[in-house]
Amino acid sequence: MKYYLIAGEASGDLHASNLMKALKRLDPDADFRFWGGDLMAEVGGSQVKHYRDTAYMGIWDVFVNLHNVRKNFKLCEKDMLEYAPDVFIPVDYGGFNLRMAKFAHGHGIPVHYYIPPKVWAWNTKRVEKIKAYVDHAYVILPFEETFLKEHGVDVTYSGSPVVDAVSNRKHKNEPFEEFIKRNGLDERPKIALLAGSRRSEIKYNLPDMLKMAEKFPAYQFVIAGAPSFSREDYSRYTDGKDVALIFEQTYELLQQARAAVVTSGTATLETALLECPQVVSYQMGGGRFSHFIGKKFFLKVPHISLVNLILGKEAVKELFQCDFSLELLESELKALTEETPRRKQMLDDYKELIRRMGEPGASEKTAKLIFEKLTSEHKSK
Repeated sequence: MKYYLIAGEASGDLHASNLMKALKRLDPDADFRFWGGDLMAEVGGSQVKHYRDTAYMGIWDVFVNLHNVRKNFKLCEKDMLEYAPDVFIPVDYGGFNLRMAKFAHGHGIPVHYYIPPKVWAWNTKRVEKIKAYVDHAYVILPFEETFLKEHGVDVTYSGSPVVDAVSNRKHKNEPFEEFIKRNGLDERPKIALLAGSRRSEIKYNLPDMLKMAEKFPAYQFVIAGAPSFSREDYSRYTDGKDVALIFEQTYELLQQARAAVVTSGTATLETALLECPQVVSYQMGGGRFSHFIGKKFFLKVPHISLVNLILGKEAVKELFQCDFSLELLESELKALTEETPRRKQMLDDYKELIRRMGEPGASEKTAKLIFEKLTSEHKSK
């Protein structure tokens, strides 16, 4: 069969490449044409464009590149019709892919969307587009399935790539002694700091996280360095402070840490899957104004962490914007580092979360579902 895929950033390239590998195992004659990155290219097929030439971030970036954006849409439409795929598989990248889903649907090409836009978090109007143009959606968070089904979308929770990544991590059973020796750390128990991957997140969150090091001298605080930054990027915050910094070892750090302070995002889920007690601390510029605007107009969910969204309750403490204070952060961290009912309850909640997330194998499950649906449709024609 002929598969047309579009991924617009690094994470989409990763997830799409894993899906392509799984499809290839099921369909030895699989022919791929795609917009994506190096990982997809390694699997094989014909690459139309690399995502680095199509990714525009933010309203202003899109505005100044509007001519190129329109050219990309026209190119994609023409290319898809000429290729005449058996299926179009958009992967994340909602702004571009929802429009192409409408185009493909209008031309009778089945649309199987892997990792559709997070319409449950903001801009819920897009759910109507998913319902109208997507034949089947495959989501990577359990509650997304419930949400989309309630809105009439044909959807399946097919497992999470995050579960796969955690399961396949390096140094999975590494003893604490080997971990600290390998990284030149001291023998104190560790508290992990995951301050985000954007400069603004580091700016607004890391300084207050580092203040905790003075409050917990019995612990060594270790920053999980974001891959897009260097040691120099962190030095303006860490110079003169009793804190360590390591790169490309977030999972290894979390599995050894006694507790963690984490910004919102996928990191909260990764921390929970590695059963490290955490407090979520997230601040951004704008103070009370940003807090009000975010809660009132953008965030459509009761929690900011994936852990709490999946469990449907505040299993982990969220100190978001105006809800944050150094006193609350210290208090929660104290409860998590000691043997308290709070720590025990969180670890129990993690077990339920792990159960809900399911076993590894998201790419294989998704590929099997897509292939079986397409095969069934071809037989019925």
